Amino acid sequence: MTQPLDVPLMRARIAELLAEYRIPSATIGVLQDGQITAFAVGVRNVATREPATTGTVYQCGSVSKTWTALAFMRLVDEGRVALDEPVRTYLPGFRVADPEATARVTPRHLLNHTSGIEESYGDPGEDDDVYERMVANIADARQVHPLGHTHGYSPALGYAILARIMEVSDGRRWDDIMRDRLFGPLGLTSTSTRPERVDQDLAATGYLIRSLEEGPVRSPLTHLPRAFGPGGNISTTVGDLLTMAHVFLDEGRAPNGTAIVSPDAIREMTRSRVPVPDPYTFGPEWALGLIVCDWNGQTVYAHDGSAVSQSARLRILPEPGLAVAMLANAGPRDSFYRKVFGEILSALGAATIPGLPEPDPALVLDLSRYEGSYERPGTRYDVTAEDGRLHLKHTLDPMEARLLGKPDQLDHELLPISDTHFLMLSDDPLEDPQTLALYDVDNGAARYLHLNCRVHPRIDEKGATVHVMAVSTVSDGDGFWESVKMAYGRLPQGARWTMAVASTDGTRAVNVIVHDSIDAVRRFFEDHAGPYATTEYFEADAPNAVGLPTA
Repeated sequence: MTQPLDVPLMRARIAELLAEYRIPSATIGVLQDGQITAFAVGVRNVATREPATTGTVYQCGSVSKTWTALAFMRLVDEGRVALDEPVRTYLPGFRVADPEATARVTPRHLLNHTSGIEESYGDPGEDDDVYERMVANIADARQVHPLGHTHGYSPALGYAILARIMEVSDGRRWDDIMRDRLFGPLGLTSTSTRPERVDQDLAATGYLIRSLEEGPVRSPLTHLPRAFGPGGNISTTVGDLLTMAHVFLDEGRAPNGTAIVSPDAIREMTRSRVPVPDPYTFGPEWALGLIVCDWNGQTVYAHDGSAVSQSARLRILPEPGLAVAMLANAGPRDSFYRKVFGEILSALGAATIPGLPEPDPALVLDLSRYEGSYERPGTRYDVTAEDGRLHLKHTLDPMEARLLGKPDQLDHELLPISDTHFLMLSDDPLEDPQTLALYDVDNGAARYLHLNCRVHPRIDEKGATVHVMAVSTVSDGDGFWESVKMAYGRLPQGARWTMAVASTDGTRAVNVIVHDSIDAVRRFFEDHAGPYATTEYFEADAPNAVGLPTA
């Protein structure tokens, strides 16, 4: 049996941690013996100094996936959908590039992130038909990995497909289904799927922490695109989030006694699991809308979320019948969450979060099996061996680098934990240690890199040898850079974006892309940035191209 929480003591300790990490505010709640104890620390808006309260509404990011999964299971209970029926049963026009995935992918694959479908859904817009458009736009989407082969987190697409199945099965839009079939029966009044529906007098303002010296900077991006709705755009309070968590601790019932889903549905959500290649960062398995953690032998269900400049953490401990949640208007920082939850769980007498494993200095590895480039749309990692040590170099999205004030490429040393797992360290005080997996060795080379739950396949760059400099005269600065950001996320496999700079007045821009030909770069760049700039294209060899690496 757990102990009651000393709220004044805990509030004082959390205030110290907020100041240490320069995070403006956090609201924290504990569900214990069916009762919610919640408190808030800090300010929801730095400029106005308005204090955060337990009624402050935060964006919960990818914790939205747990909400969507729970609503989907209501339709499973009613027999409207089935977890193992092909998606085409409900969406006859569904198609991706791979015929096997087209025919065989199921809702279960989407719920546990094993579909392998590339996040290549174009610009579906912000209208009510956004999920219908996303499904239509993936007809040519490739497989990042074969269907069911490995776990690879889908930030938006997988749950958008689930939302479209819900819409076709229920006859209403996903937003309305969530409101009428989940939020309403749970008795929630402060949870919504659309940012514009949030009472701005209650909403937390999101902040970026670019350096501890600078402190919180208001984010220029207020929320994720609507495409992320089912997987990332739900806003809520800590009390509402724990009300949802109650359903998992009480066999599908809300605190008011309403049956949200059946006990069988809860058992299916928690026990249908796939292994996660990197078991240390979050947990060793993924269930249906939930991460499965192993805290020194005790099973804990979880989900984390990040929405541009706000973050959420939810942990459900079935054994003591306990849940803990935190919402913050900056982040995420793993070490902050570990310290906050560590303090709370220790005070409650509950199981605490295990630390990351230590590297094994006795391991002798063939580093060549890991060397190579690994990427998914918008993200590229290069693994190299230097002086007998393994390094991971991360080429940032040009827009992300500008927004966060970071260099275009980050370098991390990888220390071996096993022959497939590594501890990743950084000199940046704002970056916490992480673990990653380099695994599925074939012909002496790892096929995948698994980091932050995302899977990145090894790529063949034999054709990407032409360095093309795109020199643009910009007519619409906002439109141009937004289009460049979207283009970066849709680079063809093997292509690289090595530079993105603008003149002081924003009227000129230079981007350098490595691809197989100047014509291929011209077609790709014009498809995205053409309406916002007039661009000239120049081919340069790598050693002489200004600003390019010579290696």
